[in-house]
Amino acid sequence: MSESGNYYVPHSSHWPITATIGLFTLAFGFASLVNELVIGKWIMFAGFGILLYMMFGWFGTVIRESEDGYYNGQVDLSFRMGMGWFIFSEVLFFAAFFGALFYSRKLAVPWLAEAELLWPGYDGGWPTAGPSGPEVIAPDTHAPDGYFSTIGAWGLPMWNTIILLSSSVTCTFAHWAFVKGQRGRIIFWMAITVALGCMFLFFQASEYYEAYTAYGLTLGTGIYGSTFFMLTGFHGLHVTIGTIILFIVMLRVIRGHFTEENHFAFEAAAWYWHFVDTVWLLLFVFVYVF
Repeated sequence: MSESGNYYVPHSSHWPITATIGLFTLAFGFASLVNELVIGKWIMFAGFGILLYMMFGWFGTVIRESEDGYYNGQVDLSFRMGMGWFIFSEVLFFAAFFGALFYSRKLAVPWLAEAELLWPGYDGGWPTAGPSGPEVIAPDTHAPDGYFSTIGAWGLPMWNTIILLSSSVTCTFAHWAFVKGQRGRIIFWMAITVALGCMFLFFQASEYYEAYTAYGLTLGTGIYGSTFFMLTGFHGLHVTIGTIILFIVMLRVIRGHFTEENHFAFEAAAWYWHFVDTVWLLLFVFVYVF
């Protein structure tokens, strides 16, 4: 037990090195898969499995230490600072991809059109190819394969925007219930939030299937396809992680782990969820609308 004024220092743990091995294995496997090595996907799955093992073990350790009363105000402050810096790093992560999108759209593509380095008649418009179909190619010109159509903003993307905005509202309702100690309402609003997160992921998977099968839009269809799937795909990964976190916090609420004054695990999850929702709004505007 930690006494007032003392800072809890955890015992030696193998979880950090386990996380490092898992991340390296996952990245190495993904790089091998991109380079068309058959063993790449198995290495990637192994890395993913190691990360799952690490998360269950490490998070479980932190939960047990919290429930056993090892943490005090100083530890709580360090958790808050750590989560703040983590979200800041995520801001920079997505800023890099948005930067690639803006650079390609406003600088690289217009320059390629002006220099006529690709093929005669290339006008440098955005998206970089489309609509789909060979009829857009004039008989006396040459263009690579991979023509595609884009996904309109006012179909599934619009509904996913409404879903994520609604989930931010329900997450806030859950926070208000935490402050008032209304356990039943906490569970209800968190369950709604988790369900909305799952609904978003289902619609995004449907959108990806439609993009590949009906629109010819893939990760390999030029700079538009790569930036589209990198931005929306990484965002979908973050929604998946956020949904899992919220679900675990909801299970902890059911088990009675939190009080009106002590529920930072939920606050951290809520911060992360609102950040993910904000990123989607930027995606909707700059990837789908304009």
